[in-house]
Amino acid sequence: MEKTYLRINPADNVAVAISPLKAGETIDVDGLSITLKTDIPAGHKVTLKDFAAGENIIKYGYPIGHTVQAVPQGVWICEKEIKTNLAGLLDYTYNPIEVALDIPQENITFKGYRRKNGDVGVRNEIWIIPTVGCVNGIVNQLAEALRQETGCEGVDAIMAFPHNYGCSQLGDDHENTKKILRDMVLHPNAGAVLVVGLGCENNQPDIFQEFIGTYDTDRIRFMVAQKVDDEFEEGMAILRDLYAQCKADVRTDIPLSELRIGLKCGGSDGFSGITANPLLGMFSDFLIAQGGTSVLTEVPEMFGAETILMNRCKTPELFDQTVHLINDFKAYFLSHGEPVGENPSPGNKAGGISTLEEKALGCTQKCGKSQVSGVMLYGERLQTKGLNLLSAPGNDLVAATALASCGCHMVLFTTGRGTPFGTYVPTMKVSTNSRLAAHKPGWIDFNAGVIAEGEPMDVTCRRFIDYVVKVASGERVNNEKKGYREIAIFKTGVTL
Repeated sequence: MEKTYLRINPADNVAVAISPLKAGETIDVDGLSITLKTDIPAGHKVTLKDFAAGENIIKYGYPIGHTVQAVPQGVWICEKEIKTNLAGLLDYTYNPIEVALDIPQENITFKGYRRKNGDVGVRNEIWIIPTVGCVNGIVNQLAEALRQETGCEGVDAIMAFPHNYGCSQLGDDHENTKKILRDMVLHPNAGAVLVVGLGCENNQPDIFQEFIGTYDTDRIRFMVAQKVDDEFEEGMAILRDLYAQCKADVRTDIPLSELRIGLKCGGSDGFSGITANPLLGMFSDFLIAQGGTSVLTEVPEMFGAETILMNRCKTPELFDQTVHLINDFKAYFLSHGEPVGENPSPGNKAGGISTLEEKALGCTQKCGKSQVSGVMLYGERLQTKGLNLLSAPGNDLVAATALASCGCHMVLFTTGRGTPFGTYVPTMKVSTNSRLAAHKPGWIDFNAGVIAEGEPMDVTCRRFIDYVVKVASGERVNNEKKGYREIAIFKTGVTL
């Protein structure tokens, strides 16, 4: 008989409806017989006891908030009856937990591109990147012209990546723009890059060129529009040369240990922490056991589950860096007069998520149980293999761009509500429920909803591993097929 509800952890005092439950039905939860007093929508919580006002609701084995009033057993409990326990900045204590993961080594390879500097890409694309938003029209025109002229034959894509920044910025905003654009220019998924500047912007092309550091001058070229007579003809001449080089590149066997994966969720629902996010966690642990790398970000969506990550840090130094990661983002919220716990979106709430703690406990499952090996600030590039934490907000566009920019080859993106968005690397959508996968086949690349329907997690994970390897070897995901490719840069300050 198909399971219609689930108690995730034996300590939980709520269960989750796998499919809609009707008032009057009786459910049996670990020997406790409960007759439902209200309908329970799929993905939402049903109370397993009578709650007094102010009593903690336990899900995933942890408090996800407290009741704002007395709530009886056997009813639907949602954000209207639950209030977050989160407050401001906290002091933390390092209580390291070492988890031994018994995951065998497998000789798995994918077909990737070995670059001149030894790095590896999973795509061979030509990118046109503006230093400033003023030349967005030019880069779009150049990309379209080269696509029309070549048909993209011999390369995976020809893309322009317009943005609004590069001028009228100060301080951290200006540095953030420079870092993200530098990271893009150096990303190994690009076989060749043309950087287009205007000439009078804050992000001066000559200074930006020095900021990039050492790079392959054959494959990365610059053009300053104010310094040439015809920016279109000059740009096309450069691009034709880059294209000729790029299309000669071939895929070779690359060990899975060189794969770098970003972990992201968006439009989460009550199934996220039951199906898709734990699936990514199992995959992340597998990849790390093979010597690979995964990166977790969305710092505000760690609030309420941050101690789990802190205690998995390999060293006290990494613990201290993770404390700063959390408290610095809380301070950012508080400096703008915003509370730290009001994160769940209307879509999250409609899908069954009531508080930020509930969202965080589901969100952090994406990184499995591996120890934390590295902590990065926004715009920094990966230096350490294994599980890394990255400073970035929860916003889908900004966070996915940050994951790509730290060096991830692709972003694995779980969703219960659905989204077409893709950043500048393959952005694989993993649905938390089968209804979404059936409803939006043009958005969803892999359906994790089968886990709620009885498919064992390890069976789903094996299929998922095979699919990720295919994508790393060149199989396109939906955002690539449809050309949904864009970037977003984190902004905190004034615009001049």
